[in-house]
Amino acid sequence: MTTDPPRPPRRPAAPAPDPRGGYSLPDKPADDATEPLPEPLPEPIDPAADPAAGAPGRPWPAPPAPGGARDHDRLAPGDPRAAGAGTGAGTGAEPPVPPRPGDEALGAYLSTPPRGTPVEAAGHPADEESAGMRIPMPAQTGPEADRLRYVGAATRRIARGVDLDEILLGLCRSAVPAFADAILVYLREPLPVGDERPSGPLRLRLRRSDGGLEGPSEPDDDAPVGAAPLLPALVPSMEPPYGGVGSDSIGVLLDGPLAEVLRGVRPVFADSLRAADALAELLGFPEDLIGLPTGRRALLAPLRGRRRVIGAAVLLRRAERAPFESDDLLVAAQLATHTALGVDKAVLYGREAYIADALQREMLPDSLPQPTGVQLASRYLPAAESARVGGDWYDAIPLPGSRVALVVGDVMGHSMTSAAIMGQLRTTVQTLAGLDLAPQEVLYHLDEQAQRLGQDRMATCVYAVYDPIAHRLVVANAGHPPPVLLHADGLAEVLRVPPGAPIGVGGVPFEAVELPAPAGATLLLYTDGLVESRSRDVWGGIELLRERLHDAASVVSPPPLEPLCDEVLEILGPGDRDDDIALLAARFDGIAPSDVAYWFLEPQPQTPGRARRLVRQALRRWDLDDQLEAAELLVSEIVTNAVRYAERPITLRLLRTDVLRCEVGDDAPLLPRMRHAAPEEEGGRGLYLVNRMAQRWGATRLGAGKVVWFELPL
Repeated sequence: MTTDPPRPPRRPAAPAPDPRGGYSLPDKPADDATEPLPEPLPEPIDPAADPAAGAPGRPWPAPPAPGGARDHDRLAPGDPRAAGAGTGAGTGAEPPVPPRPGDEALGAYLSTPPRGTPVEAAGHPADEESAGMRIPMPAQTGPEADRLRYVGAATRRIARGVDLDEILLGLCRSAVPAFADAILVYLREPLPVGDERPSGPLRLRLRRSDGGLEGPSEPDDDAPVGAAPLLPALVPSMEPPYGGVGSDSIGVLLDGPLAEVLRGVRPVFADSLRAADALAELLGFPEDLIGLPTGRRALLAPLRGRRRVIGAAVLLRRAERAPFESDDLLVAAQLATHTALGVDKAVLYGREAYIADALQREMLPDSLPQPTGVQLASRYLPAAESARVGGDWYDAIPLPGSRVALVVGDVMGHSMTSAAIMGQLRTTVQTLAGLDLAPQEVLYHLDEQAQRLGQDRMATCVYAVYDPIAHRLVVANAGHPPPVLLHADGLAEVLRVPPGAPIGVGGVPFEAVELPAPAGATLLLYTDGLVESRSRDVWGGIELLRERLHDAASVVSPPPLEPLCDEVLEILGPGDRDDDIALLAARFDGIAPSDVAYWFLEPQPQTPGRARRLVRQALRRWDLDDQLEAAELLVSEIVTNAVRYAERPITLRLLRTDVLRCEVGDDAPLLPRMRHAAPEEEGGRGLYLVNRMAQRWGATRLGAGKVVWFELPL
């Protein structure tokens, strides 16, 4: 009896073709057995973090050993070639297909899985029918894939930079030592911005260098700033400080070899006469080129931005390291392209940041006035370096009668539009303040102006007027955080003022309150960026501000203004800068009653003579005999002009502070103007005398009439 040899177990038949393309999924096994998950793809190699990938003389990891198993050589279960794989036996089996050169690189460029790969293996959730199918993805191996990983990591590092120094540092750290042993980066001087056409001849300046040629170089992030790069082949005059700029720029000859290479845009080796001459011209024609690598150990890569060539990079390798290969030209081209685009981006960002910062600063006061009886200090902080423009502003406006208007406002948003609206509103406030309107009237007209500017022109504002003679403060609020008053005894008080509606709402009246302003007290006006953040609300921030002021006054009372502003800004935590901040601090010194003289005079012909007698008595009481003659003459001229046009009593006031100030008020709205009188005219010379003899003088409209004033030095 003959016994048949045992048969091998049957393999499942190949899946039937699917009319939608590919193959249909096999039935789910009864025992729910599944094959193991595919191995994860290797992580990209970061040349800055992987010492093996970045070791000198070994820019790329070694390729797999010949004859070794590769992932793309393994056949999926059910493939008819699987039965004879490796042996060539089996019915209908074909011999295995030998791998072709470049299969490893091809796997790196695959963007879609092969047919038959389950959806979950391709990175998508799997359904119940495909849960048992697990086919490993082809691994990306080989020198080509390693180059792709390196280029990806290097370009990401370059693209992380925002300003010029960060981008060039990213290029140098990515290239040395993973790709080269030394690098020199030259940029155009000056760098063109945007679409502007550069004028004059092309000149290049060495902006950054890294690495060395004397021995193995490793990136040293802890190297002190100012350390010189180790490039002994270059003349010392070309070696800038680390990360700095060379002392001299290099002129590029219009028909020279360097200009020809730069116009070609593509990186070149220094193995041809043209490329060698271009490299020598770029390095300034150094006499001693013995230590400089040549041939395929020197690579010159032009840096072309979006519109024109903006520089060049020189990559060098030591003699004991393998020279560059032809594929390295593609790597250098990628590095040069991303660097040039990054430089363009940095230049544009720098110009926009400069414009935004200049716009913001021009719309804020350069310096605060120093009116009589009050000390002022201010601070402004943008929300972030990337958002320097905001709508916050502050202002201090001198008013007639030695008063001063204190203003802080906040326009919604952080854009150029917000800054432009802020400038318009600030100008409107200054104009309204010059009319000497009440605070609630200023906010009312400001609200009307905001509505004329547009429907979405929203802002908050607080407007306060301080009178140093009466020691009173009048405050009106339009949806702004309330002011905080720090008393001389250290008590910090949040002023109770009507909140009001924001500017731009329209149809809402504003109210003003009058409060005492004792001498030695400090008033703080601020925007919500100081007290509001992600970690606390407005009232929590106001309470924290009040506590900080109380603590500062407990050390020294009253605290100096400038250190007090710095102390207040310290309430901001590391993550509290969500909004820009405007801060205005005013220390009320006041004017003592003994330094003030005030009279009402009837508009009569004998009034100028009486005014001279009153001024003479006051100045003698103050021991100011030196200013007696000039003060009498100027007061007589101004009072004479007021008597001519006034219908109601005239006011005359003298103030003694660091100067002698005289103010004459009447009910005539017409402001006087200085003019040159003709020889035959009897009048018209009064203001000419005032202008010549007074230290300062001016005229300001009031709600009913005007005030003409002048100051004499003491």
